[in-house]
Amino acid sequence: MNKDIATPSRTREILQKHGFSFKKSLGQNFLTEPNILNKIVATAEIDEHTNVIEVGPGIGALTEHLARAAHQVLAFEIDDRLIPVLADTLSPYDNIKVVHNDILKVDLTKETANFDQAGPIKVVANLPYYITTPIMMHILESDLAVDELVVMMQREVADRISAKPGTKAYGSLSIAVQYYMEATTAFIVSKTVFIPQPNVDSAILRLVRRETPAVEVTNEKEFFKLTKSAFILRRKTLWNNLLNSYGKDEAKRAWLETSLQQAEIDPKRRGETLSLEEFARLSNALEANKQG
Repeated sequence: MNKDIATPSRTREILQKHGFSFKKSLGQNFLTEPNILNKIVATAEIDEHTNVIEVGPGIGALTEHLARAAHQVLAFEIDDRLIPVLADTLSPYDNIKVVHNDILKVDLTKETANFDQAGPIKVVANLPYYITTPIMMHILESDLAVDELVVMMQREVADRISAKPGTKAYGSLSIAVQYYMEATTAFIVSKTVFIPQPNVDSAILRLVRRETPAVEVTNEKEFFKLTKSAFILRRKTLWNNLLNSYGKDEAKRAWLETSLQQAEIDPKRRGETLSLEEFARLSNALEANKQG
């Protein structure tokens, strides 16, 4: 087996060979601990039938571990300076395709057309901190049937995504992800195993797609608009946030009042106390009572 990329000495050797310097704007932190990469692959339960999408492969540390276990790996890298590095470090593997593009700008269905249709699709990645949420939502909202995501992110963001109602971390992001997926934090990764070292610890979050969304809503777009509106100002009541978002004229007030009554939700509550089921009830009532 080839010597792991993810050791401090090999990482430094690769960086020196290619004269690579880190770009802070791209949130580049390279993992230098092979045992953690093995744990990530194990958490994702990858085998020879699995199709894997990776975002931000860096110098290929996680990519090679994925390639050893998976059927095929499709990695998206935005930094053109890393394309020749990856061509070098990943040359021993023939089941990796590196795409030089921004994951947020690609048609994932088109890009994954060559995947083995029989195997599951999983996203496994050390996500850039500065753009974690947009990447995750882009994948979840795409037409691609991703079965599972096992992704590294800032610990605080992982806490927000897996948070339960009534907690400080709970918000519209928790709802947006939990609507599609079951979220659990698999394990914590210390900031000391990265080059350069980030300021905070990371977490590996495991997201498994639900067979059907967590709640039944008549209009998904409006459901997500409602959940965002409820958290605009966290200290405000649901009523105040809804007025700010939907309008304060008499007709709007009446519509909101009726819908809240029908959904049996006290307007004096704060958004963070409402469960997904309660948000769904309210969203469906707002939809049913819409005028014009």
